[in-house]
Amino acid sequence: MEIHNLFAIQKELNDRIIQEHDLFDYHLFKDQLLAFTVEIGELANETRCFKYWSKKAASKRAVILEEYVDGLHFVLTLGLSLNFTSITVKEEYPQVRHTTEQFLLIIKQALELDTAPSQEAFQLLVDEFFTLGQQLGFSMEEIEKAYLEKNKVNHQRQDNGY
Repeated sequence: MEIHNLFAIQKELNDRIIQEHDLFDYHLFKDQLLAFTVEIGELANETRCFKYWSKKAASKRAVILEEYVDGLHFVLTLGLSLNFTSITVKEEYPQVRHTTEQFLLIIKQALELDTAPSQEAFQLLVDEFFTLGQQLGFSMEEIEKAYLEKNKVNHQRQDNGY
């Protein structure tokens, strides 16, 4: 995965949103962090991994992937906001936790980024986020392709006054 290319693509979308919504004088990090955690919640809801009381199956794989890349948009946005774009993405991540635990670890790491922002804290968030992607059965190529497709949709939404 060419993460640096994805940062550049995300920056273009973020810059467009800032310009079109006249957000130049706003510090958006807290809003972006909340948006990320909401997206993570939406993703968890689609996987149904925590719904021990229900026998209903998880959403279709395509729906889960779309929710996952919504989260990736905000992971990239958080890195851009903090100027933490020098990160590494591995091809494989160890999967040692239950999916519910992985979601909670991502939320915990996002909150850590809020209380003590650092390159290391951001790298940990990225690592845990991609670990989740692999736990959900997505390849890096699949994630990147879905991100690029959703980014086009996000630009179309801006075109239409979303």
